[in-house]
Amino acid sequence: MSVPAAPPGQPRKAATAAWIGSALEYYDFFIYGSAAALIFPEVFFDESDPATATLLSLATFGVAYAARPVGALFLGHFGDRVGRKKIMVFTLILMGLSTFLIGCLPTRDQVGTVAPVLLVLCRVLQGISAAGEQASANSMTLEHAPPQRRGFFTSFTLSGTQGGQLLATLVFIPVAALPDDQLMSWGWRVPFWMSVAVAVAGFVIRRKLEETPAFTRQAASEGVVKLPLAILMREHWADVLRVVAAALIASVSTIFTVWALSYATSDAVGMSRSSMLWVGALANLVALGAIPAWATLSDRVGRRPVFLVGAAGSAVMMVLYLWAISTGSYPLTLVLGIVTFGVVYSAANGVWPAFYGEMFSTRVRLSGMAIGTQIGFAVAGFAVTFAAQIAGPDGDDWSSVALFTAALCVPPVLAALTARETHTIPTELLGERSPATAKQAEKVTA
Repeated sequence: MSVPAAPPGQPRKAATAAWIGSALEYYDFFIYGSAAALIFPEVFFDESDPATATLLSLATFGVAYAARPVGALFLGHFGDRVGRKKIMVFTLILMGLSTFLIGCLPTRDQVGTVAPVLLVLCRVLQGISAAGEQASANSMTLEHAPPQRRGFFTSFTLSGTQGGQLLATLVFIPVAALPDDQLMSWGWRVPFWMSVAVAVAGFVIRRKLEETPAFTRQAASEGVVKLPLAILMREHWADVLRVVAAALIASVSTIFTVWALSYATSDAVGMSRSSMLWVGALANLVALGAIPAWATLSDRVGRRPVFLVGAAGSAVMMVLYLWAISTGSYPLTLVLGIVTFGVVYSAANGVWPAFYGEMFSTRVRLSGMAIGTQIGFAVAGFAVTFAAQIAGPDGDDWSSVALFTAALCVPPVLAALTARETHTIPTELLGERSPATAKQAEKVTA
């Protein structure tokens, strides 16, 4: 029995809701990344030891990634039981609330060590929210999309994250340009307070979206799975491990966004905060066009080759980008930053929502994507902390960080090489393991 087509216009609505929701979610998430690199070492940690303060601040960025696998277990479970839509709405509200609270926190000078503790708690809530956001949005768009355009429609989730990162960067540029006394007292709080508007807008958009035909049919004909995790580990354990390995590609994003920003604006290089924020802004602007372009190509040639270009290419380009920063040449840094993050990394970034989601059947898709990606993303989040340690006491050993980043691109390459190609398999047959469906899928892809 095939999955009924989505109502007219619903695939576009689902993609739009995923784009806007992800943009709003990751505006909140990346605002924190910028603040962790530029503001929080002085506001929440002991400024008498700048190197340790920076290391601890970057570690709080990774805390959310540590919380994400825990959030994935719970949100993935409920997403495969109650539907994609409810999880999408819940995660948006939780992210907006936790981000707003960060803007209200007292500083270390005001309450001492309580301040960083409260910061970590809010960061954990952000991580739990992000754990369910992309998996639910990806599942929603994939299951609404026409079978031959799943790559294109699911890419809107990731272009949304780039849009959110672009918005976060543009908001932070004028904030970072404030005089230091204003920046450290009240200026840094403004972008966090703006998350209230983010949460309200996202709620209005997402609550009107219909549940997917695939999930509705699954619930009506076979019923929802009581323990999605049990089935996931029994039937899809290899794919979960494959997604974990592939998701390490996100290390490129975290090191580019956070560590490279901290390094470029350190005394070792001396670039200005505003100029480096513009590198990220322009790279994300290019990515907004590159991501759907790469995803459309994957609908024609397959997910694996496009993902491999992004993963292997990022390993090379990150070495070149960090080298460019070390030279102190802003034009060179700008060009290589745009090519690295805006073009090459976008190949893997734009195709993974379809690539990972197509590995799983409808009954465990959200769980599989959430758990697999969030474990990999947890490693990627702490890659920033490891990079800060690898860079040495002066924080200027860029070559070691570059090789470390390139090494983290190897598991994604191996994961893609061992994965099945799924771009031509009908939506209702994705992730199925029975002999009958496997034979039918082979006929379709032949």
